Amino acid sequence: MDKVVETIETAFAAAYKKDYGKKGQIIKAKLNTQTGAVEFRQVKIVTDESMLLSEEEIKALEEDHEIKEIDDDDRRVRFNPEKHIMVNDAKKIVPGISAGGELEIPLESKVDYGRIAAQTAKQVILQKIREAERDMVFQEFKTREDDVVSGVVQRIEGKNVFLDIGKTLGILPKEEQVPGEFYRPGQRLKVYIIRVEDSSKGPAIFLSRAYPKLISKLFELEVPEISSGQVIIKSIAREAGFRSKIAVFSQVPGVDPIGSAVGQRGARVMAVISELGGEKIDIIEYSDEPALFVANSLSPAKVLEVKVLPKSRAIVTVPIDQLSLAIGKDGQNVRLAAKLTGWKIDVRSPEDPIEDYEEEEDAEEEPVENEEAKEKLEEESEEKEKESEPATSETIKEEEKEKEEEKPEKIEKSEKAKKAIKKMKKQQRQLKEAE
Repeated sequence: MDKVVETIETAFAAAYKKDYGKKGQIIKAKLNTQTGAVEFRQVKIVTDESMLLSEEEIKALEEDHEIKEIDDDDRRVRFNPEKHIMVNDAKKIVPGISAGGELEIPLESKVDYGRIAAQTAKQVILQKIREAERDMVFQEFKTREDDVVSGVVQRIEGKNVFLDIGKTLGILPKEEQVPGEFYRPGQRLKVYIIRVEDSSKGPAIFLSRAYPKLISKLFELEVPEISSGQVIIKSIAREAGFRSKIAVFSQVPGVDPIGSAVGQRGARVMAVISELGGEKIDIIEYSDEPALFVANSLSPAKVLEVKVLPKSRAIVTVPIDQLSLAIGKDGQNVRLAAKLTGWKIDVRSPEDPIEDYEEEEDAEEEPVENEEAKEKLEEESEEKEKESEPATSETIKEEEKEKEEEKPEKIEKSEKAKKAIKKMKKQQRQLKEAE
């Protein structure tokens, strides 16, 4: 209401100045919302000698054809009797007024305006109302950043999808869309507001369907325990359109965090999955113990043992029949588990010797001495020089001899590898028979 009244007053002032005002005047209007009467006042800025340009400076500006109202260096002004009033004259009207203040002089009210003045008033009203609407929409959605809204697909332009989210349109760019998800006009979706920007054409609201926090917000809508703070979502790992993992933790004794998120017969989690277009969601219980948390994160695979190493590394031992499940298709399960926990996870079967992992870790931590490093560099440089030398008949013969000597070693290694593979297959058969 205040914005509308202010807009009408600005329009009346513009119309009055158009028909009855003079150039340089500052006119304000005051509307009485009860009676509809409008009062007009002329505003004059109270100035003294220190605020004005001298006659010599004004002549210099006129000669250069650069007449300015305000000088950028010292902010002094050129005196305009319609806009300025000297402080001594102002004190005769309002005693005690000082330089820099504003003096308001009442003007005769007018009710009859011409066509041009009316058109000016109309344009001012429309422009001000549009600006007020844009500002209101911007402020409303700015407070709703990092929140979920429901929108209807209005149109698709190129790779961008525009959704009607209430008072304005939101933009769903290509990089924030879910791979494999198709959009059609009239389709209703829940989207996450990433950011809101103010532009010359109005507020620009950027939306997302792939952002990980969209899942936590959807669970807040479906699960009362999460929205009330009894259950907390500690971390989220998501590959949009394929699979997600969330780690939940209960702050209230007796409240099952996984059961709360799943719901009766999976009703709550299925509501979130259907909203995400069938994306699989693994709900995992968070633990402060890294080994337990890493073991839970590889769900639905069963874990036999977790060995925690320095530098946030963990070696996880799983049964042979659970190895492919723990790793997942294209390594998706273990990759999401690593994102969820923040640990580097190595998955192994019971047959893999754990000593190999420990030796690799020790080798990484041991510092190489300067003398050894120098010797290695010298050997590498000698090898490069040999490679760069032109090949002769003698060098060719020597290389052929070395290759012939290496052949039996390679054959022995390949035979050992074949024996190891046979042994592993035999063990797998024995396990299957035991099961």
